[in-house]
Amino acid sequence: MLPAVLAIIFFAMQQYTPARAEWNQPVEPFKIIGNLYYVGASDVTSYAVVTPDGIILIDTGFRETVPLIKANIEKLGFHFEDIRYILTLHAHNDHAGGIAEIRERTKARFLASPGDAPEYERGGQDDFAFGNNFYYSPVKPDALLHDGEKVSLGGTTLTAVFTPGHTKGSTSWTTTIRDGGRDYHVVFVSSLSTPDYQLVDNPKYPTIVSDLQASFAKLRALPCDIFLSQHGSQFDLTRRIQQRAADPSRNPFVDPDGYRRFVDAAEANVRKTVADQRSRVFTSAPGRK
Repeated sequence: MLPAVLAIIFFAMQQYTPARAEWNQPVEPFKIIGNLYYVGASDVTSYAVVTPDGIILIDTGFRETVPLIKANIEKLGFHFEDIRYILTLHAHNDHAGGIAEIRERTKARFLASPGDAPEYERGGQDDFAFGNNFYYSPVKPDALLHDGEKVSLGGTTLTAVFTPGHTKGSTSWTTTIRDGGRDYHVVFVSSLSTPDYQLVDNPKYPTIVSDLQASFAKLRALPCDIFLSQHGSQFDLTRRIQQRAADPSRNPFVDPDGYRRFVDAAEANVRKTVADQRSRVFTSAPGRK
């Protein structure tokens, strides 16, 4: 009983980690394709799938991103209170920091993977890579997803694709959007980066390398016309917005080749990191110089 009480006191005393300002600048909202809209900030992304029965929101940015998301949804002529589901790509503060507030204000259901649920409930604390550096308001999922689970609302269905590695429960999402008489396969990719991660012999995440390898294979097998992710810099958001303004007849977000390049580059980076870390372990072994 005492440890539980101490945990409650600990979390109550925590201050959430403020937003990284340059990632959280306002961006004019816009339609990506069909009933899919961009409602996020300059680098931390948020997407609204708008249906006759309400909105599915993918990622919430920082806590400070919530007012931007609300304003963007309303600029597009929709209602913030119509959010019915909150889905996320992984449990870090720059994507999950706004979940608690949005759920409280909209009564939306928050769904998450079993792998990330404990971190959401800890508010980002005790992360295997970042420790206690990035705290946000703890939030317990309303339900746990399984790999391949479908979330449907108002005629649109999104499918969960577990792609662990960046976090233990990273979840990418796929959907099909019809626009102009054509179906487009959309993939929302959870981050594949491993910034300063210990990949070799990590006692806090022993399966990280095999998880990443499986995630790369799974993503490579997905059909993709439109590739989106949780940082605008990962799919050239600013450049694509400029391209669309210059030529409205062409949708620059349709980029299947860019998706393949993104996955290939992420896998190459992991392979290099693993090789470098194994080399350092080898050369530092007793008797080696």
